[in-house]
Amino acid sequence: MAILKVIEVLSNSKESWEDATSRGVEKAAKSVKNIKSAFVQNMNVTVEDGKVEEYRVNLKITFEVKD
Repeated sequence: MAILKVIEVLSNSKESWEDATSRGVEKAAKSVKNIKSAFVQNMNVTVEDGKVEEYRVNLKITFEVKD
């Protein structure tokens, strides 16, 4: 039987929500092994002078706990 754990990660990008998601997963994978999935819980942006400045995502990352 597999045991899975979920952590919450916040990530940002100047490019896109997709880039913010990829960056968050890649950064988490440096210290968390056996990542199985990532769920984008929230997406938002910061705005400066009427233009999108930064894309932000709140990720729920699921990984398998090994013996």
